[in-house]
Amino acid sequence: MTQQVKKPAPPTLPSPPPTEPGDQELRMSILDHLNELRSRVVKTALAVAIGFFIGMLVAPQVLDILRQPYGADNQFIALGPTDSVVSFFRVALMVGGILAIPVITYQVLMFILPGLTDKERRYLLTALPAIFALFIIGVLFTWILLIPPAIGFFDNFMPDLFNPQWTAERYLGFVTALLFWMGVAFETPLIFFVLSLLGLVQATVLLKKLARRHCRLCGCRRDDYAYN
Repeated sequence: MTQQVKKPAPPTLPSPPPTEPGDQELRMSILDHLNELRSRVVKTALAVAIGFFIGMLVAPQVLDILRQPYGADNQFIALGPTDSVVSFFRVALMVGGILAIPVITYQVLMFILPGLTDKERRYLLTALPAIFALFIIGVLFTWILLIPPAIGFFDNFMPDLFNPQWTAERYLGFVTALLFWMGVAFETPLIFFVLSLLGLVQATVLLKKLARRHCRLCGCRRDDYAYN
């Protein structure tokens, strides 16, 4: 009688650990946030592109306005073959960015507001109009009260030694940078105030850093600004 040999059973592979519902929700949440971020970025880029094309239409008029402090009868100097083209498209892009600010702000708000509390949303939405208003006030202040005397000072600085002939790139870069950063400077205090209300910035830390810098400048000791 022949004895049958039993074949060994195939080894069983360990089953993967069960996926918890929380992990699936977290994975879905991250993917949803990435998809939403991509959608917001695409919409923002489209808004800037549309504003850029509009800026190309009004760039000659904007260049003429920016030329006024330099002199209505003066022409910009282009030292290179592409200087005039670069200046034109730079102004067009600046206009496009300004026109796209409402869309950019809306897309950013729609992305971050769901993660804020009702109190934080109220602080942010209340401060936004004031922040924009302060930026516009800073730009107007710079254009009306700061740029004309600054241009006059640089234009008449030691005229017996220097003959000022400014290129379009240097002049437009100076004017636009001054307008932008002065606008930012005007709105910065309110921005830090809102950030302190949201708990993102601590006023005491900023005061300590400011006091430390002033004391270092004045040669004070460490104990003079070490306060609680």
